[in-house]
Amino acid sequence: MHEVLFYLVLCAAPAILTLLLKGLWDRLRRKDAETEAKLIIDRAIQEAETRRREVELELKELALRYKAEAEEELRKRREELDNRERLLNKRQDALEQQSEQLRKQERAIESTQRKLTEKIQECNRRSEELSKLVDLQRQTLHEISGLSREEATRRLLESLENELRQEAGAIILRHQKKIAEMCESKTREILLTALQRYSAFHTAETTTSVIDIPSDEMKGRIIGREGRNIRAFEKATGVDIIIDDTPGVVVVSAFDTIRREVARLALTKLIGDGRIHPARIEEVVAQTQRELERHIRNLGEQACQEVGIQGLHERLIDLLGRLHFRTSYSQNVLRHSIEVAFIAGMLADEMGFDGSLARRCGLLHDIGKAADHEAEGGHPQIGAELLKRCGERPEVVHAAAAHHETLTVDQPYTVIVAAADACSASRPGARRETLERYLKRMEELERIAMSFPGVEQAYAIQAGREMRVIVSAKETTDEVAAKICHEIARAYEQQLTYPGEIKVTVLRESRYTDIAR
Repeated sequence: MHEVLFYLVLCAAPAILTLLLKGLWDRLRRKDAETEAKLIIDRAIQEAETRRREVELELKELALRYKAEAEEELRKRREELDNRERLLNKRQDALEQQSEQLRKQERAIESTQRKLTEKIQECNRRSEELSKLVDLQRQTLHEISGLSREEATRRLLESLENELRQEAGAIILRHQKKIAEMCESKTREILLTALQRYSAFHTAETTTSVIDIPSDEMKGRIIGREGRNIRAFEKATGVDIIIDDTPGVVVVSAFDTIRREVARLALTKLIGDGRIHPARIEEVVAQTQRELERHIRNLGEQACQEVGIQGLHERLIDLLGRLHFRTSYSQNVLRHSIEVAFIAGMLADEMGFDGSLARRCGLLHDIGKAADHEAEGGHPQIGAELLKRCGERPEVVHAAAAHHETLTVDQPYTVIVAAADACSASRPGARRETLERYLKRMEELERIAMSFPGVEQAYAIQAGREMRVIVSAKETTDEVAAKICHEIARAYEQQLTYPGEIKVTVLRESRYTDIAR
């Protein structure tokens, strides 16, 4: 029995132990779950509290921002209201001042009106008295003469007219004869005196310059390998270099005297230096052009000093210097202008006018010839426009515009300049028409070529038998350059009359430069 009980207890013990362990395990799990739940609740409470604080801070910041914006808006509105208030106060003060001025003006006008009314009444009263006196005198005269008013007036006027006609006719005839004799005598005396007091030299220009070279070997260096030096020189200067069998000389040919002078000086420097290559040629030509520009300015200043003219515009001084390299019918235009200035000044002094102003008119009367290649029209119109833009007096402008009598002459200085111009140009051998026509034709050739788009430079060489035209490499192609060459040749055929033929050469070059350091 005891053994049975022992076996029963032994068999039930594991089950009881299992139940006890399961209950203990469940209790532990419940405690862990409760602990974890408590931690989760505490953490959620903390997070909720943190979020609540953050929301409160955000609300406070938002409220502060809105408050600041509202205060800023309020401040701006207040400033705007203050500005408007100040503006209204100023306008009110201005209106009050204007009102006060208007009241003063009204009082002054009222006072003036009263005075005018009194004067008008006084004038009316005197007018009535004078009318009565005139009527009384008229009646008295009618009674004495026995004539009506119209008849007496007619007889008086006829008598006066007859007397005046006879006297005026006699006086006019007498003075016309006397004035004609005096004018002829005085004119001869003034012209002879002026021409005797001044005598200028005559300068004849040609279209070529001859340069001496040390040896014939220098001709080969000037030409360069395959002619590159002479081509570079002619391209840079726009002249024609003639190298023939004549020993010891090289000829520079160009109708433009300034261009020819630049070429002559540059070639002389290159021959003296001995270094002749395209880069050196361009450098020397550019340097020579700058030196010649300074020389032109000095020539203009010397001309002003010689004539005694001051205060000329710098542009006019430069143009005067350029006249030294310009000829008119083989006559040096600068020397001609100086001669005209002196003669005009002497004529003005003899006639009682301003000699200084007359010299100024004479010196500048042909200034348009220095710029006639830059604008269309004759040199009188071009010169007058230049002088007007440079602020010269109307007398000077009119003398330049009308010294060839193309306009109505209404200025005495214009007549004086025209007479001095005629005296200077009428000397034997002073002018030669063929050179002037030649220069005009060369300028017309270059002008037509420059009128085409894309053309940068144009030079007439070989006495106008050849044109060298340089076009822009950026704006044109080889095909366009060929078309421009054809169009220029057709334009010469249609617009000009010339002997023989004209060869047109169009050059298109791309040049790139870099520096090695």
